[in-house]
Amino acid sequence: MEWLLGLLGGAVGGGIGGAKSPLGPLVSGAAGAVGGGITGVIIQTVTSSGLDFGQILAQVAGGGAVGAAITAVMGLATKAKAETR
Repeated sequence: MEWLLGLLGGAVGGGIGGAKSPLGPLVSGAAGAVGGGITGVIIQTVTSSGLDFGQILAQVAGGGAVGAAITAVMGLATKAKAETR
């Protein structure tokens, strides 16, 4: 369940972070979801206790932050690649 929360948070964070990205919101959201899902698994492994409100908030916020960061990096990489052509 925790990885799902990270996945959803990552998709939202990626979509928001990549709104002006040359990748588009769909690709940005997918990249964010991957990053958020991985973050959710990591947070679940580290905390590995019962699910409470604080942990749910951490999953969604962590997934969203990592999703936005991954999307921003991907956008910069594709922008730099497009400029060199």
